[in-house]
Amino acid sequence: MEASELWVGFVGAGRMAGGLVRGLLQAGKVPASNILASAPSNKNLDAWRELGCRTTHCNLEVVHRSTLVFLATKPHILPGVLEEIRPAVGSHHIVVSLVAGITIQTLQRLLPPWTKVLRIMPNLPCVVQAGAMVFSRGNNAGDEEATLLKSLLSSCGLCEEVPESYIDIHTGLSGSGVAYVYLFAEALAEGAVKMGMPGALASRIAAQTLLGAAKMLLETGEHPAKLRGDVCTPGGTTIYALHQLEKGALRATVMDAVEAATNRACDMAKD
Repeated sequence: MEASELWVGFVGAGRMAGGLVRGLLQAGKVPASNILASAPSNKNLDAWRELGCRTTHCNLEVVHRSTLVFLATKPHILPGVLEEIRPAVGSHHIVVSLVAGITIQTLQRLLPPWTKVLRIMPNLPCVVQAGAMVFSRGNNAGDEEATLLKSLLSSCGLCEEVPESYIDIHTGLSGSGVAYVYLFAEALAEGAVKMGMPGALASRIAAQTLLGAAKMLLETGEHPAKLRGDVCTPGGTTIYALHQLEKGALRATVMDAVEAATNRACDMAKD
């Protein structure tokens, strides 16, 4: 099935779902008229209507009118939502969960036994088609479903199929990792402000610095340590700065942050 022929539904219309749908629309993968989103109130749905998408307050309507259904609710309400939509899920449906901490095993247990289930973990930069996403498939999802999902998600950025055990790690690395990068960008800019540069200019330069560094990592394929070493000259400014970062235990602190977020994601799956 061509992506342009899909009828796509979102059960839940929060920030992550909104970022994903904006990426799909900006890439022209799915017409807005083919997208239907549900939420309990109009608080989030107004933005979807502005994009040209159809909206409803009925989760069952989303399932009835869609072939590809994204689950994007809060984790604690998902079991109730699955109980509600279960009678409407048919063998033709592809059900994709964005919900943190809910395993494929749980999804398969709460949905009909024939359901084609996949689980994805996107991150917020999907909204600018620069996301980093991973997905895993359940027992009934085959190559066709995986290829379709990867085609759609690749319009929003990097997309890789992985074992499900990697999804919680991806949460710590990239889902939450976006916030670590924003904090680092903020600190870079504030350091420049401290030294006398206007804040707005410092923020733009900090953002471009991160963008350029990331692009070099992706395009050269070099190890970060190699590229870092290329910037350093003996007795120069960079090695003096890196010494300060090492004294502040930046490397260990970031590793601890990834570990903490990963462990929290694992704990959520047990709750």
